[in-house]
Amino acid sequence: MWKRRNHKNIGLSDTLYHYLLSISLRESQLLNQLRQETAKRRDGMMQIAPDQGQLMALLIQLMGAKNGIEIGTFTGYSTLWLALALPIDGRIITCDVNEKTTAVARRYWQQAGLADKIDLRIAPATETLQQLIASGQNGTFDFAFIDADKPNYPTYYEQCLQLLRSGGLIIIDNVLWGGKVAQPMMQDHNTRAIRALNECLHQDKRVDVSTLGIADGITLARKR
Repeated sequence: MWKRRNHKNIGLSDTLYHYLLSISLRESQLLNQLRQETAKRRDGMMQIAPDQGQLMALLIQLMGAKNGIEIGTFTGYSTLWLALALPIDGRIITCDVNEKTTAVARRYWQQAGLADKIDLRIAPATETLQQLIASGQNGTFDFAFIDADKPNYPTYYEQCLQLLRSGGLIIIDNVLWGGKVAQPMMQDHNTRAIRALNECLHQDKRVDVSTLGIADGITLARKR
């Protein structure tokens, strides 16, 4: 007799995850090289997963995006995925405060021939975003990717929402935070900030929203 299966996401063992990558991932040699170099770093766990990068690139292509914002550059792996998905006249502004990690990013962008598409702003992202707002660029960007310091997530979200056009997409990383958000006893600053934003987005009528269990959890928020 047929039995209804539990519809929650399947748990991925290492074997199953590697199989998933083997039949899905189309990562260029340069992207792979950057991912491997970053993984050797002490802070390499801050890098997004390759299947996440590919999904974001596909979403950018599906919406025909040309202009985007990234909050949190690190070594430029996610930036490279996004820039590769943009058309020739596309452009992405990426925000970070670390000259050393973004030097790695610049090196790979140059190798990829995409440096002209990427505008790196070394300054606190809240300041960069506010400058864009003050210069009259509200409603002119197609997408934003938020993956930086967690306490500022709510501020980044509100600023990006102003800058995005109607139908624009905000992608927010680490929204499951290693499962800590679902554990009430976890009350550190980062966890509380992510939890608060998750709850806010669930009720925010300005966007259509869906949270996916890929990598450390990503939320997709489409501006109405």
